[in-house]
Amino acid sequence: MTEPARILVVGGGYVGMYTALHLQRKLRSGEAEVIVVTPDPYMTYQPFLPEAAAGSISPRHVVVPLRRVLDKCKIVIGEAKSIDHAKRTATVTTLATEEEGTGAVEITYDELVLAPGSVSRTLPIPGLADYGIGFKTVEEAIGLRNHVIEQMDIASATRDPAVRDAALTFVFVGGGYAGVEALGELEDMARYAARYYHNVKPEDMKWILVEASGRILPEVGEEMGKYAIRELRRRNIDVRLDTRLDSCADRVAVLSDGSRFPTRTVVWTAGVKPHPVLAASDLPLNGRGRLAATARLTVEGAEHAWTAGDAAAVPDLSAPEKGQECAPNAQHAVRQAKVLAENVVASLRGEPLKNYEHKYAGSVASLGLHKGVAHVYGRKLKGYPAWLMHRTYHLSRVPTFNRKARVLAEWTLAGLFKREIVSLGSLEHPRAEFELAAGGEPPKTT
Repeated sequence: MTEPARILVVGGGYVGMYTALHLQRKLRSGEAEVIVVTPDPYMTYQPFLPEAAAGSISPRHVVVPLRRVLDKCKIVIGEAKSIDHAKRTATVTTLATEEEGTGAVEITYDELVLAPGSVSRTLPIPGLADYGIGFKTVEEAIGLRNHVIEQMDIASATRDPAVRDAALTFVFVGGGYAGVEALGELEDMARYAARYYHNVKPEDMKWILVEASGRILPEVGEEMGKYAIRELRRRNIDVRLDTRLDSCADRVAVLSDGSRFPTRTVVWTAGVKPHPVLAASDLPLNGRGRLAATARLTVEGAEHAWTAGDAAAVPDLSAPEKGQECAPNAQHAVRQAKVLAENVVASLRGEPLKNYEHKYAGSVASLGLHKGVAHVYGRKLKGYPAWLMHRTYHLSRVPTFNRKARVLAEWTLAGLFKREIVSLGSLEHPRAEFELAAGGEPPKTT
């Protein structure tokens, strides 16, 4: 009897989780072993991050526990540092290797699914590393919610007008989905929370969206993008197009149009870049650092190597012009994962592979409670219908019935009761009170 093939899946995001899920369903008993290497023991459903930040969804319902869903796979919580595909090995660090001090371990494999996703793309802007806040993980989303409410607390208590003004000024950089939806949901939440402050009013707050191009939300089309700008400006949100952030040093946001805003909040959502492990592999990359992929979701020129999602430059066979690539979004990633898993199984069994082809259905975006824009299958929606479509679509796409039921229950309860406006910033420093009691120094807050 031959030993079962070892399939190594690097990444636990959309592609990694769904590929492993389809593999464990399709593989026969003893046919292959599936190992998933991921830095987190959960998959984050990122479209729900803005609602988690606004308090509409509990943080634990935005994530899917991998050990429960992938019960037939081996889960390794760690970080893939490099890939030597010629030798079929991946160098991985785990929490255990850090504790032991023995260095990274090598995991051998027969088939590689490389889908580590992307990381935030930052620029060498003065002050960004010191004061910027990301919005790509559930921890960042909840941290931002706590931060916004804490700034309102500071503004309510301070006697210094300058401190108050800076605390109530919120700058978001990036006019894509992450930036616009995060801004829309948090402004909605803060405006609601202001009713519980005796000296903070919605009009006291400044919300600024900075976008380097001439439009926002390009995925929903120009018309819906313009509507989104009008809707945000109607809520007194300052939308600045063709503008860049030049500096945020010393808690002052300096824009390329010459504007200066003292602020304690700069949220950076201006794009992503390929995961560093791609550059630390011997696999071919394109000019933008993504894996060169084929329509069958194999890596060009590399046998037994597969890829999809943000990390891969997958040809878009449904595009009217040749040479175009699939957009790096969840809509493609989930569908690519299914085809990828089917092709891996077909390859193990000596069966023919199939191409990935999916015509982009459209996009939906939330602008806050009961507000949104959508461009789906050629139809354009705005306001409440678009918001309802946004919720319906993502409820249908969030993995597992368990999560669907919990999210729906939370939405129902949120419609019946008042919003939660509690900041739990101390969760970020759980030992702070004990350290202070033991004679230590309390951690500095932002």
